[in-house]
Amino acid sequence: MNRKLTLYIVLLALVVGIIIVIDASRPKPINWSPTYSVRDKIPLGLYVFDKEAPNLFNGDSIERLDRTPYEFFDALYDYEAKQYRGNGTFLSISNVNRLDPESVKELLYFAEHGNTVFLSMKDFPGELLDTLKVKIKGFDFIKDSIYLSLNEKLTGREYHFNEGVGLTYFDSIDTLTTKVLGYQEVKRKQKKPNFISSRFGNGTILLHTQPAAFSNFHLLKGDHYQYTQALVSYIPQGTVYWQTRHFIAGEGSGSLLRYILKQPALKAAFWLSIFALFIFILFNAKRKQRIIPQIAPLRNTTVDFAKTIGNLYYQEGDHHTIIEKKIIYFLEHIRNEYYIDTYSLDDAFVEKLHLKTGKPIEDIQKAVDLINKHRLDFATTEADVIAINKAIEKLRI
Repeated sequence: MNRKLTLYIVLLALVVGIIIVIDASRPKPINWSPTYSVRDKIPLGLYVFDKEAPNLFNGDSIERLDRTPYEFFDALYDYEAKQYRGNGTFLSISNVNRLDPESVKELLYFAEHGNTVFLSMKDFPGELLDTLKVKIKGFDFIKDSIYLSLNEKLTGREYHFNEGVGLTYFDSIDTLTTKVLGYQEVKRKQKKPNFISSRFGNGTILLHTQPAAFSNFHLLKGDHYQYTQALVSYIPQGTVYWQTRHFIAGEGSGSLLRYILKQPALKAAFWLSIFALFIFILFNAKRKQRIIPQIAPLRNTTVDFAKTIGNLYYQEGDHHTIIEKKIIYFLEHIRNEYYIDTYSLDDAFVEKLHLKTGKPIEDIQKAVDLINKHRLDFATTEADVIAINKAIEKLRI
């Protein structure tokens, strides 16, 4: 092995080792990403909620969805009996809306048949809000603390939340079908509704704007779990159909590369190695790559060939053949470009060509007359060639 190459490899390994040691020795920053995944133990994951779900739901059956709500509930619907083969509550906890339009329609149909839909997220599907005549306001993340309360389950109690909360609230609701179950308050100012219940058909739709209440951080912080227990208690007994990102097929891959890219130290070392390898290949290839000879592209001789054939006919005085070729190529162009039948060059043909090309009808009629005249006329002159050529050229686009 080349001594310089060995030196490069040793230096690269030394640099990578130093970076890994420095990165490993510093305090690991807290990841506040709002993944709301049952696999994540970070503050805004759902690992704790997933483990405590059987206790929170009072022993109710929990079915984790590995498909979209549309795929799951559509397969569950009995079209002959016009009812679902399973009843219960659909639960989704997410930072933003991840429901596709078809799933939203299916969930509305599911609720209409006497079931419950519970969505806790900072943004809701527009079609769902329009159907329930509900409007939201606010933004995703705030620095100020927020106080959460519930009207019925925790009367007079307030819970101080700060981490992971947002300021989304319900600005307008249909009071005939919707009632407010909970509020949020920032800086002890005006309370805003953040938890509502809407009747829809024979069922209920529950909308909650603070998914952080279900996160690892708040379930383990002080008495915040009481607020989460109270939220869950609004879900009626029965099967809970729970969907998070991790349950969907294709999410939460456990591949080695995914793990490397999730760890800051390994991620930095990985990309540094890729960059160093690219630089090494680039410079090494530049030194050893042979000169590639320049190969001139093949010359297009089609035009020259056409000129040669044309001159041959012209020198031989074969005017009829030249006219015949011009007519053939012109009619072929009409068929391919404008999709007009050229079998009969009559008045109907003239009218069609005029409408499709926009050329004056007099010019088209003149060209057609010359074509009909010289198709079978073998006694042609140079003047005839020039005349029919000019007539045809006037019609070209």
